[in-house]
Amino acid sequence: MSNETLSIILFLVFVAATLAITVWASRNTRNATDFYAGGRSFSGAQNGIAIGGDYMSAASFLGIAGLIALYGYDGFLYSIGFLVAWLVALLLVAELLRNSGRFTMADVLAFRMSPRPVRTAAGVSTIIVSIFYLLAQMVGAGALVSLLFGFTSDFAKGATIALVGVLMIVYVVFGGMKGTTWVQIVKAVLLMTGATLITLLVLGKFGFNLSSLLNDAADQSGKGGEFLEPGLRYATAEQGLSGKLDLVSLGLALVLGTAGLPHILIRFYTVPTARDARKSVLWGIGIIGVFYLLTLVLGFGAAALVGSKEIAKANPAGNTAAPQLAQRIGEIVFGDAGGTILLAVIAAVAFATILAVVAGLTLASSSSFSHDLYAHVFRRGKASERDEVRVARISAFVIGAVAIVLGIYAQRLNVAFLVALAFAVAASGNLPAILYSLFWKRFNTTGAVSAIYGGLGSAIFLVAFSPVVSGSEKALFTDSDFSWFPLENPGIISIPFGFLCGWIGTMLSKEFNAEKYAEIEVRSLTGAGAEQATEH
Repeated sequence: MSNETLSIILFLVFVAATLAITVWASRNTRNATDFYAGGRSFSGAQNGIAIGGDYMSAASFLGIAGLIALYGYDGFLYSIGFLVAWLVALLLVAELLRNSGRFTMADVLAFRMSPRPVRTAAGVSTIIVSIFYLLAQMVGAGALVSLLFGFTSDFAKGATIALVGVLMIVYVVFGGMKGTTWVQIVKAVLLMTGATLITLLVLGKFGFNLSSLLNDAADQSGKGGEFLEPGLRYATAEQGLSGKLDLVSLGLALVLGTAGLPHILIRFYTVPTARDARKSVLWGIGIIGVFYLLTLVLGFGAAALVGSKEIAKANPAGNTAAPQLAQRIGEIVFGDAGGTILLAVIAAVAFATILAVVAGLTLASSSSFSHDLYAHVFRRGKASERDEVRVARISAFVIGAVAIVLGIYAQRLNVAFLVALAFAVAASGNLPAILYSLFWKRFNTTGAVSAIYGGLGSAIFLVAFSPVVSGSEKALFTDSDFSWFPLENPGIISIPFGFLCGWIGTMLSKEFNAEKYAEIEVRSLTGAGAEQATEH
């Protein structure tokens, strides 16, 4: 049996299982709380595993392994940044957000402020960040299929991206948060099992000697000792100061971005208590921490056993490094048949990863559109729960279609890099508004709207005129060059600018409600009255 046939069979088995979960969840989704928050019925451990499943995206599994395989030390910076980011989410956001809101990030902001402008800004921000993140998952899907089936035509890759988009829409429309959460739990278990198996096989090949693995990786990379030192991708001699600033910008985006990601924030509403929210994050940190240690072996293992040149030949961005490693180590340990089976298994797991994450992202953005924009801005709080859920399902179709179209055009970019852009946008627009709302008594409507639009707008504006979009071989538009902003990640400018806009907007407005701040302070610390958060 060929690896293509086996991969298709395993993928179809996973799809069938997850669709069965979705059908079951649809029968248990009776109201808006069930659709948006899974009825708040998940335990801390279940939600923590789902958070891990939501967070360990195609960027983590495919993108980071590829960056490490191509750039060594510099690639591992992504793993460190993604992991450290959870400390910010745990210490500053998780418990307070769970206690203060109901379904979306905007619930927290709207309680203290004028609801319509704040919900509009938060809804727009949520949808834009989600689409950036969705873009990365779609690119990962296209890269996987190209490797497995040898597709070279743009039509075949586009058809794959469309298939992933259709499946994610089905999960969200019919399963809601319950279905999506169980899909993420199943996917997290599969991903951890697959990554651990490959890691153990690779370490076994090198006698469980990490130094031997790293030395072989350096030799096979063609870069020698430089492969294990900083400076291959960021802060190179050629880049000069801009390279160093780009590295700092990336670090800021990765560390601060998680606490502003909409699809992560809504996960805190699926548990019954603040204690469970804390427990969720601890479980998530444990699973994610182990996984990012495994990416170290996956990336350097791919460089050592497959070779950086062969990886770049299959996919210039390195997105296929992990599946290529699976095939090579399978052949070494079990023979040709073993390589075929292991490649098929890892490819199926990677597909599962993509499907689960895009479902979570689509749910976050469609929920924000229906709950924040439709129910509270367009209908001024007069929409019924049934209408809200219906609009959420319709918007899932629209958002899915947008992600499919953009994903087809962005296939030259590394998926981890694309996610770093999403982190920068989230940290620039969402995080200032959330932190100011929770911790600054003087904060008001003008400040919240200014922080979101200022941070969001500056991040997107700088990306539009960066080497990511034009002026480089890996840009979206390779034939054009209108880039004047030298950094690939805008975080170093857009994140402080978002906080500055929030401060200036607040100081320019005289609006202030000390009573509401005192109430949300008590609510954020105790959880009292959170269910009524959106009724004010």
